[in-house]
Amino acid sequence: MRTLVIDCATDACSVALFDNGDFLQGDYRVLGRGHAESLLPMIAALPGKGRADRIAVSLGPGSFTGVRVGIAAARALGLAWKIEVLGYPTLALIVAQGRAACGDVPFTAAMTGGHGEWFVQNFDAAGDPVATLASLTPEAAARTVLNEHIAGNQAQALVHLRGHGAAHGLLPDARQFSLLPHHLLTSAIAPIYGRAPDARLPGTPA
Repeated sequence: MRTLVIDCATDACSVALFDNGDFLQGDYRVLGRGHAESLLPMIAALPGKGRADRIAVSLGPGSFTGVRVGIAAARALGLAWKIEVLGYPTLALIVAQGRAACGDVPFTAAMTGGHGEWFVQNFDAAGDPVATLASLTPEAAARTVLNEHIAGNQAQALVHLRGHGAAHGLLPDARQFSLLPHHLLTSAIAPIYGRAPDARLPGTPA
């Protein structure tokens, strides 16, 4: 079984192709912007133009635009190829990457959110979430984290605020998909935004 993995929920845009769990080829770029323009050419450059038996896509949290671009591409290719599309949480992959370097220890993910806040979530030594994803101010995040090991692009800042811990400055990488606990894959393909949208309809309570 071949799996195409798509992850463009953050500043990083990455794709990878796996065959029965073995990595075949992938691409990883830190773009910041321009995911929509780069994603399909990156997929087309994979063996067989990325054709697979299933697709796994990052659901977020991260950039509102990046999350939607990745899911839209996965859904379109899944429909065209008539294959299953699965989703996974972005922070779980970041933590899996951290655990690959440090072993089976608890981790906290800390990633840039919106309006100066951070997306924060605690994970146990098996890489499973033990708390609900939260969007917090840096100060609140420093009070919330449980673990010494912090992974994500705000890891260093969080460790500095706390005054202790080990920072692992990571962005999600589709090429590391095999590290993700596969029971975290879901067939419910819906964005994980991590915070309420800024725009509200007239008359909608805040």
